[in-house]
Amino acid sequence: MSFVPSTRYPDPAVEVLDDSFLGLRLFSASVEQLHTGCRWSEGPVWFGDGRYLLWSDIPNDRILRWDDASGAVSVFRQPSNFANGLARDRQGRLLACEHLTRRVTRTEYDGSITVLADRWQGKRLNSPNDIVCASDGAVWFTDPLFGISGHWEGEPAASETPWAVYRIDPATGELQRVIDDLAAPNGLAFSPDEKLLYVVESRAMPHRKVWQYDVGPGGALSGKRLFVDAQGPGAYDGMAVDARGNVWCGFGSNGAPGVDPAGIDGVRVYDPSGRAIAHVHLPERCANLAFGGAKRNRLFMAASHSLYALYVNVQGA
Repeated sequence: MSFVPSTRYPDPAVEVLDDSFLGLRLFSASVEQLHTGCRWSEGPVWFGDGRYLLWSDIPNDRILRWDDASGAVSVFRQPSNFANGLARDRQGRLLACEHLTRRVTRTEYDGSITVLADRWQGKRLNSPNDIVCASDGAVWFTDPLFGISGHWEGEPAASETPWAVYRIDPATGELQRVIDDLAAPNGLAFSPDEKLLYVVESRAMPHRKVWQYDVGPGGALSGKRLFVDAQGPGAYDGMAVDARGNVWCGFGSNGAPGVDPAGIDGVRVYDPSGRAIAHVHLPERCANLAFGGAKRNRLFMAASHSLYALYVNVQGA
């Protein structure tokens, strides 16, 4: 299905599932398609100091850049080692999950690359997927098998470690395995106060799930509990959290035979209690998303072939 911008307000693509979302919706804002022509869009991150957004086009082995001032799209890095998730550290440097090299890297101010993690207890990581940086400087990332499952997003290889979630200690650089019991951990995000961690279990059966954890000193996790369950043919991918604690989940068909993706693809929004309050409909499955823009109130959505955006009445956390 091709994208057709709405000519009326409010945009019918922004479906209100609960009246509590009405305060977050901008009546005169609509979904915009900023770019198309990718093979699999992922991992958006906003650079406010340069007024641009970076995102990954994994199968094309490149990171793209969208310029806020001109609307131009250019190649930021190619090859990118099949980069997926992107983030910034507390000093503003680019962090990247690389499938091909099976590592997490940091781009220094002079453009050189520093490897932050590529092995766990001497064994190679699988294919780091999504990544966040906490306010204490700790870098958290997920490590499923997607990048070593074929040539499309990396190259075939044997897994040496179970899929897991890791934390890189900001003081020592030590790689800590913090979760090892989820089937294909994928997107992850913190609550605004960083007391809660959300993690997508993208191969959970029978339904995809988002789990919630309490975060203690030194990144210690406890109190694992179910936050939301896709409850049907839907699947979660990446996430972003707004300043009020609402969780915006990349959402789409799980690929089950006979399932019509119409009405499923897009972004599902949950309040802090796990209640679904809105769905942003897109003609493509949304993989990941990030808040940005001059006021941090613009939601950027990396979805299959395209990059979309929507202004909302809340800022990113």
